[in-house]
Amino acid sequence: MVMSELFGSMVFSDRVMRERLPESTYEEFRDCCEHDRPLSLETANVIAGAMKDWAVEKGVTHFTHWFQPMTGLSAEKHDSFISPTSDGGVIMEFGGKELIKGEPDASSFPSGGLRATFEARGYTAWDPTSYAFIKDGTLCIPTAFCSYNGQALDKKTPLLRSMEAVSREGVKLLHLFGRKTEKLSSAVGPEQEYFLIDSKAFEKRRDLMYTGRTLFGARPPKGQELEDHYFGAIKPRVAAFMKDLDEELWKLGVLAKTKHNEVAPAQHELAPIYTTVNVATDQNQLTMEIMRKVAAKHGMTCLLHEKPFAGVNGSGKHNNWSLVTNFGHNIFEPGKSPADNAQFLLIVSLMIAAVDKHQDLLRISAASAGNDHRLGANEAPPAIVSMFLGDELTGILDAIKDGRTYSKRAACQVEIGVHVLPKFAMDSTDRNRTSPLAFTGNKFEFRMLGSAFSIADTNTVLNTIMADEFRLAAEELAGAKDFNAAIKEIIRRNMKEHGRIVFNGNNYSEEWVKEAKRRGLLNLPTTVDCLALLDSPENIALFERHGVLTEAEIRSRKDILIENYSKLITIEGNTMLDMAEKDILPAVTTYEKELAETVSALAGAGIASAPQKDTLKLLAGLYSDAAKAVKSLKAALEKGKNAADWMAYGKICRDEIIPAMNALREACDGMEIRTAKKYWPFPTYGDLLFSVN
Repeated sequence: MVMSELFGSMVFSDRVMRERLPESTYEEFRDCCEHDRPLSLETANVIAGAMKDWAVEKGVTHFTHWFQPMTGLSAEKHDSFISPTSDGGVIMEFGGKELIKGEPDASSFPSGGLRATFEARGYTAWDPTSYAFIKDGTLCIPTAFCSYNGQALDKKTPLLRSMEAVSREGVKLLHLFGRKTEKLSSAVGPEQEYFLIDSKAFEKRRDLMYTGRTLFGARPPKGQELEDHYFGAIKPRVAAFMKDLDEELWKLGVLAKTKHNEVAPAQHELAPIYTTVNVATDQNQLTMEIMRKVAAKHGMTCLLHEKPFAGVNGSGKHNNWSLVTNFGHNIFEPGKSPADNAQFLLIVSLMIAAVDKHQDLLRISAASAGNDHRLGANEAPPAIVSMFLGDELTGILDAIKDGRTYSKRAACQVEIGVHVLPKFAMDSTDRNRTSPLAFTGNKFEFRMLGSAFSIADTNTVLNTIMADEFRLAAEELAGAKDFNAAIKEIIRRNMKEHGRIVFNGNNYSEEWVKEAKRRGLLNLPTTVDCLALLDSPENIALFERHGVLTEAEIRSRKDILIENYSKLITIEGNTMLDMAEKDILPAVTTYEKELAETVSALAGAGIASAPQKDTLKLLAGLYSDAAKAVKSLKAALEKGKNAADWMAYGKICRDEIIPAMNALREACDGMEIRTAKKYWPFPTYGDLLFSVN
């Protein structure tokens, strides 16, 4: 199949709708999407009928409202198109009511106290701005998910609300500049990192199966030291996987663009082309699901955990975010006229203020038990939120702050509304890979997200905090007597009050940690540290002001996140105990017995056995350390069970369970190094990282 026929062949896309819908129906549908108006039932019926006919022609018999609950995964309940007839047969039916609204059982999804378990009713509502698609022979209709009382039980609903907020407030500001903008859309291109290992090796590691990461494992003789994997030739088996993955994604309209080897052995990356943020969110969820399925077909397992292996790079998800008008203009692109430059510099300064004011929310949006292992590990940004702008843009903004003209190479001067900004090319900034949030010419790249994350939360935060700054700026500018002077004053004030968040240096250095503390920036190294700030009065006021989340919805998310964190750590702790007591310690005991017998035999033959005795002594000491760590871990896990609430449990996880796990791992990894391979019960790091040829 040629690309033009393959791409989007499983999507009820705009092109398909134009072909299959009456012109008046199509025009009404487009108008409703563009202006956020509800569809009439009559129009919905026509669309549903055309959607069903298209799907049935492709062999589909069932449909599902595909949604994204607070698990961070996608969910679906399948219903068939069949309806009984009076003569005992069936017909294929699908109406507008079924398209627009579904009613899955909501009782077992995380709600954070928004509903009692016995209150089962929940609703799914069609998101018409994200196209329906066919997956595994089922018509999937992207939807939002809410409770009987209309409270958001998913990640998409707040995202859609935030999209409306940033558009509403951004349009107000752009109108003051004389722009005819009707809508402002957030666009995202999420780069996805992942590992591929052989499934046979995966199946022999209970830690990978239960938790997604290795809880034990000594470093192999070779890791990523030679930097030979990054952008290296792709191995045939991996290349075959990537080819099939591209084709499956292209069928679903996912704009998979770039693929390459990443830094760590067995690590790879896929990057799509930008698209509207709710569509990008749906497509990224699909990408992660399809990665796993395609890998399985090739006898491999796709690992999406943020830190599946200690000692080598973890996996992130780079969230490239920008704002685009309905005319296709990216407002983060520098302009060519004084007015364009004034608008550009103002908006960048608003972004600076937004990030500085809401460091906590951005850090929270990247918080998880898995990502705690990755952030700040010299492979990802640190847990301190900061921004990279590049020397030229920073210099221009600093000049405005200080009330002086900006000069570069002694020839170029800038004053808003008077002189033209020197041409600011898209590549005039580097891509500072150590920065949590880097300006890369026409977008901001948020690098803190973990590889397994939904991108919905981060983009909900970015949209909302930017909407608030748009609001404040529009209110101030609307009443200004001198528009250009008011713009300059806002930029000056934002740089003076919030410029501390801008850092163009090495975020990995110890000096930056000290400097960030001096500047008063937040350093929130763990998920528990972050979540304590989520429901602050300021954050509640922000989200409620823009209709993105209610106080109850915010508190529910805090409860869900800390509960999930605590449960994950508990599962990891119990898995470690299971592996240590059932496999590692017995295996080492057997090897110690062989060593002891060897020492005895050598002594009987009058042969010196000092090296064997030394190994035996080392193993005995490590075994003792491991046994103590097992006891400590059991006690910490038991203490967690008796915690007063989930936040208290989370603190026990952070302060007692994780340190006990680390101690157990250190002892067991030490024994692995000194135990003969034939006795070690699991595939080693070398077996896992170099298992795919």
